[in-house]
Amino acid sequence: MICQKCQKNEATVLVTEIEPAATSTEPQKPGVHELSLCEVCAQALDLPHAPAAKKSPVDIWKLLQLSANQARKKSGPACPSCGMTLEEFRKKGRLGCSRDYEVFRTELGEVLERVHGSVQHSGRIPGTSAGAPGDERVELLRQELEHAIRSEAYESAARLRDEIRALEGGGGV
Repeated sequence: MICQKCQKNEATVLVTEIEPAATSTEPQKPGVHELSLCEVCAQALDLPHAPAAKKSPVDIWKLLQLSANQARKKSGPACPSCGMTLEEFRKKGRLGCSRDYEVFRTELGEVLERVHGSVQHSGRIPGTSAGAPGDERVELLRQELEHAIRSEAYESAARLRDEIRALEGGGGV
């Protein structure tokens, strides 16, 4: 596009003027006027602008890293392993790594207490049946004990009996 003022140079500056709506009883839209100018004509009009600085990709990358670091500093502690911040956790609703449990310990305690009513786990252990842990092992040992008694392998039966007692908390022989 060519400069609308000098009609010679390429236009690199876009000036947008917005005229306020008239203060009459009739509501009007504000007037918008756009003017494409070259650098020379824009400077002659003494417009508040600065030429855009050319940045290399390395400079842009440094600016992005600096901006990210400043944002993390503002949002509280960050995990040294994954970089997760408390603000990110609050937005996502999940943690980034196992170390986050240590880093955000106090904040997580507050969240858990608010959501579950307690910070202490009460309930069954995931991945087990509704019974106590070790019940499946005891049942398996009882079956082996019956088999050992039927086959008259009394030494194996005694060993299995002792193991069952130890698992059940009975202790002695």
